[in-house]
Amino acid sequence: MKKETEQELNTFIEEWKETPERNREVFLLFKEYLSKKKGVTLDFQPRPGITYSLRAVHEDQKEKELFVMVDVIEDEPRWLSVCFYAKMITDPEEKGDFVPEGLLGEDAMCFDLEKWDDAFIQYIEARLDEACQNAAKE
Repeated sequence: MKKETEQELNTFIEEWKETPERNREVFLLFKEYLSKKKGVTLDFQPRPGITYSLRAVHEDQKEKELFVMVDVIEDEPRWLSVCFYAKMITDPEEKGDFVPEGLLGEDAMCFDLEKWDDAFIQYIEARLDEACQNAAKE
């Protein structure tokens, strides 16, 4: 991550007040989870008043500029939408929403997280693993 972008992300996190839903904490958990993956680089793209996007790309990806986008949706309280290219993951428990052309113009599978939920977080982490592994082959 570029130094300027990292500073912007850190400022965003510092200014985000935690709520009972613990969505800031979940965002930090996903950020840490992704940052520990070998060959993965993070980027942050803020769109104040709309979304704040944490994006992950695998160094071996050739065709796509990311494999997951963790969006912080600007609402009261803020919530998360974790979106993948639909072709990169499975959704065996059908917990996601299929969004035609929902990720940079391609079909997406998105998981909306409105509050801390251990089982759902683990389910999304499994999708992160799957997408990262598949991204390395793209």
